[in-house]
Amino acid sequence: MPIRFALALSVAAAAGSLALRADDWPQWMGPKRDNVWREDGVLDKFPAGGPKVVWRTEIAGGYAGPAVADGRVFVSDYVTKDNVNVDNFKLAEFSGTERLLALSEKDGAVLWKHEYPVKYKISYPAGPRCTPVVDDGKVYFLGAEGMLSCRTADKGTLVWEKDLKATYKAKTPLWGYAAHPLVDGKKLITLAGGEGSHVVALDKATGAEIWKSQTSPEQGYCPPTIITAGGKRQLVLLRPNAVTSLDPETGEKYWSVPYEATNGSIIMSPVVSKDYLFAGGYLKKNLLLKLDAEKPAAEVVWRDKKGAGISPVNVQPFVDGETLYGFNEDGEMFGVEVASGKRVWTGTGPLPEKPAPSGTAFIVRQGDRYWLFAETGDLVIAKLSPKGYEEIDRAKILDPTNNAFGRKVVWCAPAFANKRAYLRNDKEIVCVDLAK
Repeated sequence: MPIRFALALSVAAAAGSLALRADDWPQWMGPKRDNVWREDGVLDKFPAGGPKVVWRTEIAGGYAGPAVADGRVFVSDYVTKDNVNVDNFKLAEFSGTERLLALSEKDGAVLWKHEYPVKYKISYPAGPRCTPVVDDGKVYFLGAEGMLSCRTADKGTLVWEKDLKATYKAKTPLWGYAAHPLVDGKKLITLAGGEGSHVVALDKATGAEIWKSQTSPEQGYCPPTIITAGGKRQLVLLRPNAVTSLDPETGEKYWSVPYEATNGSIIMSPVVSKDYLFAGGYLKKNLLLKLDAEKPAAEVVWRDKKGAGISPVNVQPFVDGETLYGFNEDGEMFGVEVASGKRVWTGTGPLPEKPAPSGTAFIVRQGDRYWLFAETGDLVIAKLSPKGYEEIDRAKILDPTNNAFGRKVVWCAPAFANKRAYLRNDKEIVCVDLAK
């Protein structure tokens, strides 16, 4: 298979066996795990006063975005009496209850909830990080301290659960368990940590271990991602000390390129443009690999190139053709020529004109335009091209409720499903109508 065609299928493969309505949003970054919203019949501009609010439901704190599937909205949070708005990087113990809620897609009513007590000792302790994954009538939820569970989507009945920290003798990373699990066929692939178990594949029906692989000095945060290149499906991991490719069926290593991530914090999922794979992270880290067309292999094109690429922190960049769009750790937005790393334009996009540390806006493409959910709580319609950022319209949806670097933010990924947007902060989740 020609590599360019194969790579075009890479993210579709990452969606695994997710078999739901085409217009659902059953996991992080959507049905195909690529931040593309494929619905038509969506408004071109907001009506006066913003989009119609369908419903609002009270929830507690968390960074995990919602998942929408089969008439339900799944969202997680952390209920605590402690003040979790602490200084950046501060570690302290917090007591509370982690929850997974199933809401009615129609009116936001709570259909069922699963809750359990858990102590946090992580930085940014507002709540869970990982978006639930819905597949074949089951919902998979990974909490911030490593409790992984599978429940029936309709009633929340427990199917299986596994304490990753206890099972694999792992340590919670600085920012908690934050790598969104991946369904691939009959497997659920997730980061676990511990000796020889950086990543594990579990039987999604029983939770039994199928394989485990790799040891890393820290657990890291990058979600497991499947691409197709060199004639093979490859599970790519941006580990704290290397970029590594595994056989997703066995966990056996195909190739590995040494690469040191600051604080283990390459958080983005790798993105592919033609035969290039890009990764970047905290403190101006950036790396471009060229993937071999004939076999599973990769070589470095450039690394840590000064004034080039993007060093994203907590928001996934988007690649469109040969151009990469995303936010740097300094809160600047760039358009980047992938092959060279050249920044073809810069600005702040939908964010305030003065860049702020870790400035964030989640980027989702829909047709020939983009929807950006900014940390200010604004939902923005825009055009992105190699020529620059062109804003079409914006509407205030939520108040920023979380503290970061001395400002209020919303750092929760959106969901777009059935001509609606589902957005949350630390106090509520809101559904807005985006149909024409």
